[in-house]
Amino acid sequence: MLAGNTNTLEILKGSLMYKRILFGLLLLGTITVLLGACAIVDTSTMASGPAAHMSGTNFTQSSITIHKGDMLNLVDDVASTHIITNGSWVGSTQKPAKENGAPSVNVTLNGSDSASVGPFTTAGTFHLYCTVHPGMNLTVVVQ
Repeated sequence: MLAGNTNTLEILKGSLMYKRILFGLLLLGTITVLLGACAIVDTSTMASGPAAHMSGTNFTQSSITIHKGDMLNLVDDVASTHIITNGSWVGSTQKPAKENGAPSVNVTLNGSDSASVGPFTTAGTFHLYCTVHPGMNLTVVVQ
């Protein structure tokens, strides 16, 4: 009779140990998720200021107005390569051109990344285009 009670007691102790291990794993998982959700982001490396976003084959806006002295952040929101330079598409023809006072722009974005161009130190209207995608033009108005 005593042997039967001992087996039952050992089974209960083993069951309790598995519950403690399971609880410990759940607690560790919860702490890991919370720490991951509260990650610290270094904002000093993030671009700030005016931004022009790009989809797969076009700028999401055809024109942007910025202030004199601003840098312009070009943001490639998708996994699509863009080569941005001075000039514009006219119909199906590329027209490379750098207006007086415009910064020289020749930026390659390889998808889901960004780059800053400028600064735009002269007031005026400037044109940028993507050499890869016909019709992908951006007008930059500097005030």
